[in-house]
Amino acid sequence: MQPKKLVEFLGIVGKLKSNTRHVWNADNRQESVAEHCWRLSVMALLMTDEFPEVDINKVVKMCLIHDFGEAITGDIPSFMKNEEDEEKEEKAIIDLLDMLPKSISEEFADLFAEMANMETEEAKLYKALDKLEAIISHNESPLETWLELEYTENLIYGTENVVFSDYLIKLREKLMKDSIQKIENGE
Repeated sequence: MQPKKLVEFLGIVGKLKSNTRHVWNADNRQESVAEHCWRLSVMALLMTDEFPEVDINKVVKMCLIHDFGEAITGDIPSFMKNEEDEEKEEKAIIDLLDMLPKSISEEFADLFAEMANMETEEAKLYKALDKLEAIISHNESPLETWLELEYTENLIYGTENVVFSDYLIKLREKLMKDSIQKIENGE
């Protein structure tokens, strides 16, 4: 990749460092999309022993690139996202991939298609971790930053995404207990 193109691409996806999500950090500041992607990627790395049959490197790549479109569109919470938002994000991803060398662009396009189809163990794991990381972030954030719907959403969010794994079901149950404790304690 030509250095000029590399720097241009990094400048665009670098916006993920300042584009914020609707969740707040424990230190009472809005989380960036990049922070979410980073911790999600770390979660994936930590799943190696739990999912020995899964290509964890592929899952990490999915975690790192899954929100690329938000460098252009900004973050729209999943509970607010509509079909038009989805189309804008897909176009943003296509535009970004067009900036990359063909081999990388094709690899990333294949990963995006795999994530969308949700048929492989890698895609299922990425999606489950994406949902679980969001719950962890909410559980760490001050309760006064929660939207009203998050009091119930945090108890059910991602439940359908973990059903393929006993380990993820247990992790989801632990996070639900953490959410309930946070709500009950008014933290």
